[in-house]
Amino acid sequence: MSTTLLTIYVLIWPVIAFGVFVILLCSLIKDLKNAKQKGKNLV
Repeated sequence: MSTTLLTIYVLIWPVIAFGVFVILLCSLIKDLKNAKQKGKNLV
């Protein structure tokens, strides 16, 4: 494997992890808003 491909492979994982984090954060915010509208706790 060439150095360039290995570098891209190693650097893409933080981007994927950040994307998953953003999706989870957006879902959490959505759930918090829905719980607040219904007057319930999130837990």
